[in-house]
Amino acid sequence: MTEAVPTYPFTYPAALEPSPEWEQLRSECPVSRFRMVTGDEALLLTRYADVRGLLADPRFTHSLAEAGAAKIADSEDGGVFNRQESTMTSSPDHPRWRRMMNKSFTVKRVNAMRPRIEEIAHQLIDDLIAGGQPGDLQSKLGFPLPVFVICELLGVDPGYRDKFAHWSDAMLNLTRFDQAELNRAATEFQEFMVQHVLDKRAKPGDDLLSELAAVVDSQDGRMAEAELVLTAQGLLVAGHETTANMIGKMVSMLLADRPHRWERLVADRGLINSAVEESLRFDANPGIPLPRYVSEDIEVAGCPIKAGTTVMVSMASGNRDEAAYENASEMHLDRVPNPHLTFGAGPHSCLGQALARTELQVTLAVLLDRLPTLELAVPPEELRRRTGLIVGGLEEVPVRW
Repeated sequence: MTEAVPTYPFTYPAALEPSPEWEQLRSECPVSRFRMVTGDEALLLTRYADVRGLLADPRFTHSLAEAGAAKIADSEDGGVFNRQESTMTSSPDHPRWRRMMNKSFTVKRVNAMRPRIEEIAHQLIDDLIAGGQPGDLQSKLGFPLPVFVICELLGVDPGYRDKFAHWSDAMLNLTRFDQAELNRAATEFQEFMVQHVLDKRAKPGDDLLSELAAVVDSQDGRMAEAELVLTAQGLLVAGHETTANMIGKMVSMLLADRPHRWERLVADRGLINSAVEESLRFDANPGIPLPRYVSEDIEVAGCPIKAGTTVMVSMASGNRDEAAYENASEMHLDRVPNPHLTFGAGPHSCLGQALARTELQVTLAVLLDRLPTLELAVPPEELRRRTGLIVGGLEEVPVRW
């Protein structure tokens, strides 16, 4: 491991460009120490094989509420990863929770939503066009589309979308909010979701949350109210925040090399699915690496890691590993197969990945149909990263058509 302890976040030459430290660490020090915004130290894994192996290894747990775990965010409790409730989906409770979720949150349900997602995309692009050029694709399409979709999925009034955005940002805080703002947002979000769950218990609809409120596990009965509230909060945050940011990043990456990438897609819609997967792999702005807590002494890449250590895994760096991908530093729209790490790996892989893929595929297809001459209204290097949150993204995506 290196003697110097760099501070996260690393430097980035531009919003769409990877940190040069990734390549250096992969080749020279794949298990390295670094210091987080809290001042706590953790280990960072950057190679594809190591990251993939850790994500599937049960000895790397979600239990960052342990006394010795590093604090991730600049807040009293260390942020969402350090809270006790974050362990709900980890062993031993995770198999049960996942089993119950899988009964309702199915690929079939997501596929049935595709026509509605397409309808929402058309409506939002109508609004973008009506607003005139240049327009901000992030605020007009990237952010609202996943919000509307997840609200319909959970049976929540989309009129609350601005509040959801604020509550989500607070839950995903790194350095953006002070403690008073975090406390207020947490209280408001909790009160809202508790009442929403009670309403769904009393008067179920045809939405996912109503199904989860009714689903019965053969071993453990129904989800308790507290579990439903945490599940609904997690789905609302994860179901719109990451995809909202990814829409803007995906379109920006495809337009940054215009005319080559974008015009190739305009000419060949058969590349849409593989282009989405390659955008997910190529994303150099995903936010902080994923934290895990080591439950027993192990060894990674020849480096001993003691029990009680906090380890961060950089899926984005692993996705750029030349040992896993030929020409990993280049974006190839027809790259197949593409076993990227963006949605994780193993039993804790992202539950909502089918929904995220569908939203990205539909959004891209509708944009290609409606705005085939789309282009960035600013040079790619002038795009600005979102900062202060554990997830990455762009502040805005100015476009012309």
